Amino acid sequence: MKYIILSLLSAVLLSISWPTYGIPFFIFFALVPLLIIEHDISKFSTIKNKGRVIFGLTFLCFVIWNIVTTGWLYGAKNPDGTHSMMAVVFPVLFNAFFYALIFQCYHLYKKAQGTYFGLVFFVAIWMVFEKIHLTWEFSWPWLNLGNAFADYPKLIQWYDTLGATGGSFWILIVNVYAFYTLRIWEAGRKQKSLIINSSVLIGFIALPMIISAVKYENFNEKPIGFVNVLLLQPELNPYTEKYSKDSLTIVNDLLKLAEDNSRGQIDYYIGPETSLPGFGSISESGFEKSELLNTVKGFLAKHPKSIFATGISSHRFYPNEKDKTPTSYPTSQGIYVDSYNSAVQIIPNQKVEVYHKGKLVPGVEIFPYINVLKPILGDAMINLGGTTASLAGDPERKVFSNPFNKGKLAPIVCYESIYGEFVTEYVKKGANFLGIMTNDSWWGETQGHKQLMSYAKLRAIETRREIARSANSGISAHIDAKGDVVADTFYGDQTTLFAKVNLYDQITFYTKAGDLLSRFSIFVFGFLVFYTLIKKFQNRKKAAK
Repeated sequence: MKYIILSLLSAVLLSISWPTYGIPFFIFFALVPLLIIEHDISKFSTIKNKGRVIFGLTFLCFVIWNIVTTGWLYGAKNPDGTHSMMAVVFPVLFNAFFYALIFQCYHLYKKAQGTYFGLVFFVAIWMVFEKIHLTWEFSWPWLNLGNAFADYPKLIQWYDTLGATGGSFWILIVNVYAFYTLRIWEAGRKQKSLIINSSVLIGFIALPMIISAVKYENFNEKPIGFVNVLLLQPELNPYTEKYSKDSLTIVNDLLKLAEDNSRGQIDYYIGPETSLPGFGSISESGFEKSELLNTVKGFLAKHPKSIFATGISSHRFYPNEKDKTPTSYPTSQGIYVDSYNSAVQIIPNQKVEVYHKGKLVPGVEIFPYINVLKPILGDAMINLGGTTASLAGDPERKVFSNPFNKGKLAPIVCYESIYGEFVTEYVKKGANFLGIMTNDSWWGETQGHKQLMSYAKLRAIETRREIARSANSGISAHIDAKGDVVADTFYGDQTTLFAKVNLYDQITFYTKAGDLLSRFSIFVFGFLVFYTLIKKFQNRKKAAK
């Protein structure tokens, strides 16, 4: 019973630390009860199958954490309007399994190499897992520990140096040292060592925050200019309107929203993810002849030096089978096609520029490891956006340059805004402000859209770029380079938001170096594993003699 209580305590501490409803300071001690469980069972318990028990207890904790923080996934619906249990069950169990596996590997390594090496291994393997979660096709970094402080930008200004992955490293180090402090006290009951270790622990927590507060108060980056942006929030219900309304009605309603709220010179009109065309998609070979896109150009003709950037669903046909790509799929007529979740920049008398979303949502926009899993799972895709086929994406980031001013827009599409190092690729290509085009309406009025909005603040701090965020139903927002929300909208309103967005061209250390501590952790993890294998080999060799 003691171990179950400790497991539940960790679950509660992790859960109440999470944005946008929680207090992140509990995260510094959230893993300590699990570390106590592992140590107590390993060293003092007479339980048989200790590894299995540790796995079960940690799995219980992480299932609860995942349900509390991401249970809003249940809000997603099937095409027939029913809720999909698999939309929440699979991510919750899958994610919890891997977190529990981290503790299982830690338990085995600690058993082989002792507590101190084991704790270093624990930090390293957790960081490695978070890095994997940022890169593989099952990517789901929603619960990476560094995200916990997203609603407290004043305390994490140093993310411009080490990023949100640096935040994860910080949280792990504090948890490990808190556990170490507790164990030293239990072993010796020496007040002096307790005072010293507690002081060090407080220093680990407080010093980065103090540095951050100083950076926040002394932020003095000079903008190279500004652009006037009108963010459009059309509030199209994705289940009852978005794919049933006539496409021309959708574009005309969007343009009317823009026209009715234009005041003075607007440099950018920015619409949300897949604003157009509604049902279906637009052929990229016919962009210049598209009635929808030309309607937008007609609107812009009345607004000189204005640009329209928005999300669209698009596709590209390959009439010759030899031209097909690895991501293309055959239509009923046997012609191969790639489908995209795209962002476009529209300017009168110029060719439409397009960027294809590069980070696709697993199980919704991409079938992870399709060649291996499709024969096993069949068509187990969630239909959110009119397709049950995997989308294609661009291998590199693109930046939309403005011919009328200094604006260089990073066209970030929805899910991409969770990825720190990924977003820096836009900045490296010259982006001086970030435009997030998103549709968070699939989950309704839940924590989902609020959390995604919060994570955008991390990207502003990491890159020191202001953000103009257009969301279908909200929250649309203007976020400054310190991660503060300058202005935002209410969820569920059909509205617009004007933003005077400052342009910056300075490059942060994080933009240059990316997830440096993750790469360092991969090296440490590899060294520890290699060292153990070599040591085991040497011991066997000695035993053989």
